[in-house]
Amino acid sequence: MPRWKPDARARLQEAALALFDEWGFDHTSVEEIADRAGLTKRTFFRHFSDKREVLFGGGDKADEPFVTSVRAAPAAAGALDAVSYGLNALAARFDEEGEQAARRFRIVRASPQLWERQLIKFASLAEAVARALRGRGVGDPAAILAAESGITTLRVASDRWVADTKTKPLRQLVAEALVELRAVASEGPRATEPRGGMPTSPGAPTTGRSGDC
Repeated sequence: MPRWKPDARARLQEAALALFDEWGFDHTSVEEIADRAGLTKRTFFRHFSDKREVLFGGGDKADEPFVTSVRAAPAAAGALDAVSYGLNALAARFDEEGEQAARRFRIVRASPQLWERQLIKFASLAEAVARALRGRGVGDPAAILAAESGITTLRVASDRWVADTKTKPLRQLVAEALVELRAVASEGPRATEPRGGMPTSPGAPTTGRSGDC
């Protein structure tokens, strides 16, 4: 008899995450995932094209809340404010998933192969956000800078969140990271001290050695 049972996709996902946690992504096979779920390899491939899709399934749709919220931000919102609306929407979705989302991120972080793919996804998401900002009338390079800053904020907040999902929700960590980003961006130029010389400000003309013409 076929090993058909309800909720096959969810059971395969749970089995895969458990095995990835125990043995690592690279050392887990599709057959082992199916066996842990009490299903067949054929059933696995009905739901996923390969084991990576267990972690990256959904593709661009998973990031839709981010881009959609950037587009829908109030008209008066600046570029970084619009990005913050998108970050909040995406963080809210991850908070709803809770530990399941955090587990996926930890597994991806632990595998160089998976992390390389995640970086490609981040780059794609940054470009989608930049396009949404351009649609709001934000020009370049401001659109690119705001989009890339948003992705960096998400990475920083996510790293903090997966280390401890119970202390603070991802939305709060994103908000805190945005405050830190704005503080860095608002810093004025600082004096720099060249080796063996007096402090100078960025852009200030340099002088030659005493006696130079």
